[in-house]
Amino acid sequence: MSPGTVIHELVSRLCGLPPSCGPVRLIGVDGHAGSGKSTFAGELAAALGGAPVLHLDDIASHDALFGWTGRLLTQVIEPLARGESAAYAPYDWRARSFGPPRPLQPAPVVLVEGVGAGRRALRPYLARLLWMELPREESWTRGRRRDGRAQREFWADWVEAERRHFAGDPSRPHADLLVLQSQKGYEVLPGPAATR
Repeated sequence: MSPGTVIHELVSRLCGLPPSCGPVRLIGVDGHAGSGKSTFAGELAAALGGAPVLHLDDIASHDALFGWTGRLLTQVIEPLARGESAAYAPYDWRARSFGPPRPLQPAPVVLVEGVGAGRRALRPYLARLLWMELPREESWTRGRRRDGRAQREFWADWVEAERRHFAGDPSRPHADLLVLQSQKGYEVLPGPAATR
C-alpha cells in the first residue's frame, strides 16, 4: 500500500469516529522522544485538510517535563469539551518562559502529539490513541542526533524523566493503533487496546 493510501485510509477512519471531547475527535499521537511523532502528526494534519496540532512541547516546560496535566486540562481540554475555543500559552524552551496565548479552535479533528499524549488523565477524552512503534533506545538516538551537542545535558535528564513517566503511566498498552515508519512511508497496525 502506498504511503498516501495509508494516510488517506487513516483519515477516513478518524473522521468516521464519534466526537470524544465536545464536538472534537481528539487524536493522541504518543511515543518515545525522537520516534517521529511531530513529522507524522504534521502529515496526518495536512491530509485532514489542515487539522490543528497541539504539540505537548508547548505545554511542558523545564520545570514540568511531565507535570503539565493540569495546564492541558484547564487551557485546552475543558474549553474544547464545552465546544469553545481553547487558548494555551506555549513554552519557549530557549527563553525558559511562557509566551502569549495561542488559540485552538474546536475543529472536527484535533491532534495532540507528544510524549505522554496517551496518559491516563487524557485517555477519556481521546477518540483514538496512536503509538509510534519505535524502540526507545532507537528513538532516543534519533532525538539526540536531531538536537545536537547543545542539548546533550537536557537529553540526559529527559531520558530518566521519560523512563519514570512511562513506568508509572504507560501509553502503549492503551494504543488503538501502532504506527510504523519506513523509508517508504507508514504502516498502521492494530494496537494493544484494539487486540485485547
